[in-house]
Amino acid sequence: MKLFITGIGTDVGKTIASAIITEALEADYWKPVQAGDADNSDTHKVKRYISNEKTQFFPNSYLLNTPASPHLAAAIDGVTIDLTEIKEPKTKNHLVIEGAGGLFVPLNDTDTIADLIQPDYKVVVVSRHYLGSINHTLLTIEALKQRNIAIAGIVFNGDAMPSTEDIILKKTGLKMIGRIENEPYFDQNVIADYADAFRDTLLKL
Repeated sequence: MKLFITGIGTDVGKTIASAIITEALEADYWKPVQAGDADNSDTHKVKRYISNEKTQFFPNSYLLNTPASPHLAAAIDGVTIDLTEIKEPKTKNHLVIEGAGGLFVPLNDTDTIADLIQPDYKVVVVSRHYLGSINHTLLTIEALKQRNIAIAGIVFNGDAMPSTEDIILKKTGLKMIGRIENEPYFDQNVIADYADAFRDTLLKL
């Protein structure tokens, strides 16, 4: 199984969700494009959160220096992101692929994060509760459906908001994989607890 983790925007909890899902499935992890934080990248963060010994971490296809939209970070580095150079790592294990920002974050003048999603991927949408998040979540899901991309389900991040969650699930017909609470901190133990809670649902995808 290949799960592509996308968010309804930036800083909605994709990396934490990726760590939980990676740990739950003892999957391998790959972030194709990393912009900024080269010494404390999302791959570094997920590595710190993982406690199983099976997960392999694959290198970024593009590791850019500036914390900005990938198209701009690449331009500052004097490179152009080329989709043909982004080659999925070979593994017989489950693979978790983490996007950057939301679906339509530009990689170059023509391609966006959505263009990284391959036909055999299932997308997990991470939605964080804030004013406007219903609209952003529905727009993201509508865009995926317009592209005929398979959606595995939704991970909600933040304190429970039943009215928000219920309307999103009713309008989309999607499955809730789980919810990540506003934890005071995340470490291997917290991630492992969430992994245990998410595992059964993930294995049925």
